[in-house]
Amino acid sequence: MLDICLLGCGGMMPLPKRWLTALMARYNGSTLLIDCGEGTQIAVKEKGWSFKPIDVICFTHFHGDHISGLPGLLLTMGNADRTEPLTLIGPKGLERVVNSLRVIAPELPFPIRYIEIAGPEQVFELNGFRIKAFRVNHNVVCYGYSLEILRQGKFSPERAKEQEIPLKYWNPLQKGNTVETADGKVYTPDMVLGPPRKGIKVTYTTDTRPTESIVRCAEGSDLFICEGMYGEEDKQEKAKGYKHMTFAEAAVMAKEAGVREMWLTHYSPSLVRPEEYIDNARRIFPETYPGKDGKSAELNFEEE
Repeated sequence: MLDICLLGCGGMMPLPKRWLTALMARYNGSTLLIDCGEGTQIAVKEKGWSFKPIDVICFTHFHGDHISGLPGLLLTMGNADRTEPLTLIGPKGLERVVNSLRVIAPELPFPIRYIEIAGPEQVFELNGFRIKAFRVNHNVVCYGYSLEILRQGKFSPERAKEQEIPLKYWNPLQKGNTVETADGKVYTPDMVLGPPRKGIKVTYTTDTRPTESIVRCAEGSDLFICEGMYGEEDKQEKAKGYKHMTFAEAAVMAKEAGVREMWLTHYSPSLVRPEEYIDNARRIFPETYPGKDGKSAELNFEEE
């Protein structure tokens, strides 16, 4: 099961009852955060989730509304006596930017590992998450992220018996491990596992114009969380000028990518009631929903 929570859905500046951009994902005891805008800590507390299991923080880009909450979060994690390493992923310049912010959070009891994204796309395998970063189109270098929980093929006891694989090796093989015995025999997972099964996929992107990379990388997502800076149809030219999107533009990409469901996020401060404009998206992609702070979902593997 993958737990997803949209902690904050505001853009540019925090508002009463609307924190800035952040998404939290929990899987198998590990927690991943995408972006950390001002107010992220309060949003986590309001949700009742914990800072302690955060192992990875991914940043889309380095505008203040996406990273300004980081120094306070690091201090909170340090004050909780965290000693486990924290991995940060983001565009080139990540270490320099974070070290600048850490002027106000200089001493931490845990190490930070920096991974700066190289090129237009890159894939990382961390703590059970398959993370794909892909370049989007904003006025600074900016990335979207697809999170996948992969699911291996089904274990076949019949195949194991046919190949006379000892019972004590079934469990490691089922977990995807290769086994080499003392007498030199080698058993590999493909000997007992069927073809890979459908996993879980979530794609998250903000601060961008529509791009081919978003449609391609979001393809088949169970949940697509996409910026909808402007709900009004007459804001099209403004969206183009500031390298953002309208609800309708997001809906076109959701339809083209064949996603199951889309949540809109990263609203302009002027967009007080996004639900009033949701039909502008639903006419194109019916499974569109307005994001709001604390909106969450539990995504499970499909039943066979």
